[in-house]
Amino acid sequence: MTAAPRPHPVPTGTSVRLTVNGQPADLVLDPRVTLLDALREHLQLTGSKKGCDHGQCGACTVMVNGRRINSCLSLAVMHDGDEVTTIEGIGTPDALDPMQEAFVSHDGFQCGYCTPGQICSAKAVLEEIRQGIPSHVTRDLEHVSFSDDELRERMSGNSCRCGAYANILAAIREVEERA
Repeated sequence: MTAAPRPHPVPTGTSVRLTVNGQPADLVLDPRVTLLDALREHLQLTGSKKGCDHGQCGACTVMVNGRRINSCLSLAVMHDGDEVTTIEGIGTPDALDPMQEAFVSHDGFQCGYCTPGQICSAKAVLEEIRQGIPSHVTRDLEHVSFSDDELRERMSGNSCRCGAYANILAAIREVEERA
């Protein structure tokens, strides 16, 4: 006599409190839900894209507590109490953020799929440099300077299948020069 297969236990919901784009969000989620899916499916913030779902393309980049992350690789429950900024929290069509304006003026996008992640990452990159956080190409660890090499290295986790990299760098450069 063979034993009947046991049903797999279904995880119960876990309460998660986030502050998303300055607004509180109380969610009850399966603990396996990624931050990306919580944003897109539960909060209807669809600006962050699911590109590769493996952390390789950067289309899902958001900022958590001011630091950029690939939201497809992070479980939402890991961010209980955190502040999350998505592309929807950066600017509006009537009041674009300077980075968004620069992307438009330098044609830093073509199809636009990667653009939300590119913009979130670019804003965080400038802050990393201002804070003196070194990258793999930083020559002097005591003084992190703004350069094209730094930008290329730091933005290398954000892929653009259309190849708008030169325009993206020009947009970031413009924002840094205006600051």
